[in-house]
Amino acid sequence: MTGLVAPHDLLDLDSLLTEEEIAVRDVVRRLVDDQVRPHVARWYEEGSLPARELAKQFASVGLLGMHLHGYGCAGASAVAYGLACLELEAGDSGVRSLVSVQGSLAMFAIAQFGSEEQKQRWLPRMAGGDAIGCFGLTEPDHGSDPAAMAARAHRDGSDWVLRGTKMWITNAPVADVAVVWAREAEPGADGRAQIRGFVVPIPSPGLRVNEIRHKLSLRASATGEISLDDVRLPADAVLPDGTGLRAPLSCLTEARYGISWGALGAARDCLQTAIDYATSRVQFGRPIASFQLTQAKLADMAVELQKGFLLALHLGRRADAGQLRPEQVSVGKLNNVREALEIARTCRTILGANGISLEYPVLRHANNLESVLTYEGTSEIHQLVIGQQLTGVSAFS
Repeated sequence: MTGLVAPHDLLDLDSLLTEEEIAVRDVVRRLVDDQVRPHVARWYEEGSLPARELAKQFASVGLLGMHLHGYGCAGASAVAYGLACLELEAGDSGVRSLVSVQGSLAMFAIAQFGSEEQKQRWLPRMAGGDAIGCFGLTEPDHGSDPAAMAARAHRDGSDWVLRGTKMWITNAPVADVAVVWAREAEPGADGRAQIRGFVVPIPSPGLRVNEIRHKLSLRASATGEISLDDVRLPADAVLPDGTGLRAPLSCLTEARYGISWGALGAARDCLQTAIDYATSRVQFGRPIASFQLTQAKLADMAVELQKGFLLALHLGRRADAGQLRPEQVSVGKLNNVREALEIARTCRTILGANGISLEYPVLRHANNLESVLTYEGTSEIHQLVIGQQLTGVSAFS
């Protein structure tokens, strides 16, 4: 027994997409079906991810840094990139995170703020999946307040020496390069100690990566702690245009945009699983899909999924027109992740006890979304960003 329409087809949303956008989406969907779905439950259970193999497979269809231009990048539209994130996260949030951190954080930082030499050295290799990048901003004691970071960079002749710790860094255990943010140890000519970005090859003397294990979320993702113990870098390791907090925050805006789409993929996968289960699971002599309470849950979730897609698509069209603002991305990240998590939890109730099994993807998605809710800005941070726009008053200290 199957439904008359798939949840993502309820409002015929494909009619809002171009043929090229649909083609990109379908390529990524097939890749996820072939290379991720058959294995992801095992990866999640083992707490592992074949990141390098996946990076090469994703590179073969132009997914790494796909919205960037030149240097081997695909130069795709923001909407096409969003659709790719949706399909990747329908497989698993950890898999989408691999691509997001590579393209929207590490590669974007180098493309936006790097020197021509840095771009030539790293971007083609990263676009081709031959080098994996990570992004070192969060610290053990400084997450939502990156301006208070403890990592320091001091000058020693023409060199820079980095000291500090970065925490919860996706891709770090498998990375070949890290974009690391640190505050100058000494004030500059303007009397201020600026935040600067550095391109740090891995391995480098004094840099140590410890993989974070025993996670209950994003288990199919490589997460690490980066320790910087007097890591000496040449002057050309500095991102020449990556000065001030606005630089890393603009990278986060790029990543948050992809998350606004990606979370919908996890929600869609949960909802389709719940529909399939409800139409085949028989209780009291009939499928549980025939009960009004079940249909009410499914209908409400489908409505929220359509609304989230329309929001993400609107953001994507604004991005492609060069009109997307950071607070608008906060609306997308706040709403779509929050609703996706609620959809995952509600779908788990429809599956009953079976919902906690890795035989079904629902609780895996729900657990992952608990992390997605927090990273790249907690819900509370995005609420305050939006609140500041509405009131003109900053709630940040």
